[in-house]
Amino acid sequence: MKKLLLAIIASGIAMSGFAQTDSTNIGQADTIKVGGMIIIRKSGNNDSNRHRDITVSNKRKHTQSNVTTNWWVVDLGFANYSDNTNYASAAVQQLAPGSNEDWFKLRTGKSVNVNIWAFMQRLNMVKHYVNLVYGLGVELNNYRFDDENILFQKNPTHIVYNSGADQKMIGKNKLAADYVTVPVMLNINFTPNRKKGFGISGGVSAGYLYSARQKLKYDNDKKEKLHSDFDLNKWKLSYIGEVSLGPVRLYGSYAFKSMWTNSLDQTPYTVGIRFSNW
Repeated sequence: MKKLLLAIIASGIAMSGFAQTDSTNIGQADTIKVGGMIIIRKSGNNDSNRHRDITVSNKRKHTQSNVTTNWWVVDLGFANYSDNTNYASAAVQQLAPGSNEDWFKLRTGKSVNVNIWAFMQRLNMVKHYVNLVYGLGVELNNYRFDDENILFQKNPTHIVYNSGADQKMIGKNKLAADYVTVPVMLNINFTPNRKKGFGISGGVSAGYLYSARQKLKYDNDKKEKLHSDFDLNKWKLSYIGEVSLGPVRLYGSYAFKSMWTNSLDQTPYTVGIRFSNW
């Protein structure tokens, strides 16, 4: 009986102590997190339970992923090249007898570049302000000659001029060069909290030539295609860049060296608009 009485007294002292502890927390809020739900309980101004405010919120704090992927990015632009060929050299005249710089001039508005990137990923490096961007896709370049009479021959590669009594009336003349390409860029994002923000990117790309051909369309609508690499470099290394202006993105590239392995010295470049979700 004495032991029971002592236990009851000890329990009362303990409960009194807890009550005193609770009295020091009047006005403070208790916060409980259950998954994505937040429960906030605010105590009243006295020790009764009549004045308590309970707030339930299921809002999650927005956090950016360190790796974001952009699928099927498309570039539409123009293709051209800087021509520094020495047409007076014996090697050039053997490759293209009688050639001069006018032979290879392009129609700027008709020479197009289309890039289709299967994916591009952006990897956060410094608080989403500095990122690494890389991807994989294909570059499709069509060089439309201003003079339609330039003809390529293969095995071995020669370039001749379509002239004489048997001259064919050519309406369109293109050289197409397509590459599988991997771009790598360092991105500076000035507005990381915006989906369509402002920033700049710069880096390099490596492309492998998987298809090349000359496409001719005659005045009678007859078409011809001659498939060959025509002494084009198998690999194309380029400087690349991108400018993000809100919803508008501009891209550009400039190759390290000439697109040819022969005596022609023509360095390709592209400019255009990029359609991307970033």
